[in-house]
Amino acid sequence: MSNEQRYTEANTSTVEHSNPDGSPSESVLELDAVTKSYSSETAVDEISLSVREGELLTLLGPSGCGKTTTLRLIAGLERPTDGAVHVDGTVVADSGTTLEPENRDIGLVFQNFALFPHLTVEENIAFGLSDASEDERHERVAELLELVSLAGYADRTPDQLSGGQKQRVALARSLAPEPAVLLLDEPFSNLDVRLRTEMREEVRRILKKAGVTAISVTHDQEEALSISDRVAVMHDGHIEQVDRPEVVFEHPTSRFVAEFLGQAGFISGRFEDGVIETGIGRLRGSMLKGISDEYDSAHIDVLVRPDDLRAIPTEGMGDGTIINRQYTGPSFVYEVELDTGDLVHCQHNHATEFSLDQRVNVDLVADHTLAWYPGE
Repeated sequence: MSNEQRYTEANTSTVEHSNPDGSPSESVLELDAVTKSYSSETAVDEISLSVREGELLTLLGPSGCGKTTTLRLIAGLERPTDGAVHVDGTVVADSGTTLEPENRDIGLVFQNFALFPHLTVEENIAFGLSDASEDERHERVAELLELVSLAGYADRTPDQLSGGQKQRVALARSLAPEPAVLLLDEPFSNLDVRLRTEMREEVRRILKKAGVTAISVTHDQEEALSISDRVAVMHDGHIEQVDRPEVVFEHPTSRFVAEFLGQAGFISGRFEDGVIETGIGRLRGSMLKGISDEYDSAHIDVLVRPDDLRAIPTEGMGDGTIINRQYTGPSFVYEVELDTGDLVHCQHNHATEFSLDQRVNVDLVADHTLAWYPGE
């Protein structure tokens, strides 16, 4: 077995899902080796994924990675070239047959809210409740308006609402028929930064209170990490990693995931006799997740985030030189080129200001295990 294969096995985790009483939670949505090809281009390549009841899972990745195509395959707006989509144990799409979107028990919240401008808030929310009686529709709408904190807005029209209020109405409308799965397509992209932060917390609260199983799509890392129970990072039509947000960020199983999420630096070194000799000194092997004697004498790269490191100015030789700095408001993030050629970032309080070309020592201050990868 190669170092790369051993690494993958050692660093891939399995996430168990359970109800509060400890019993396994049910799978509401299953993607089974789903593929979508357009002529010679494969947009989604054999994706398999299970989404549990009440879970909020986010598909995260750069533009063109296949996340929106995956959402469209689930919604029924695209048909898979191969594989199958299951909702509540029923096949809703495969390469031969497909149920129409309206027959899938799936709700969809669009980027642009897609509210009917000529209808009131109440009429927009009740749009998908045509089979219910008038009293049932009115009761359901009132319940949802309370849920999304818009009680008293029933008679307003969309042009009388703010962006955040439109978002809540769109969410209430999608929840009205009580779908098995709710899909959210870049739900916060049309909101300003402040409102985006406020609304993602509110949407998570609403979804959890309603007990809805939901899948969100975004390219915004902070959004995905803050609202999700699990994050599936996609790249080039594949799922690179799916796990809890903190696991995906702290222990990415591929270099792509490590570099896509936040600022990533890599310290190269050689693992031997339980230690790694690096450009910032000797690191204990116990600091590295999943490493063992099998890797003795192997060259490895250790992932370090800005908050894992501190730069200390020195008049002596030092470990490297500050070559760039980024002011974020609460902090400075300094880019340091180590004498080994490695590039790392060190985060400091905004009151701690160093100059460019300053020689520094770099200390590892992380109090958690670090991810690592076979050396390139």
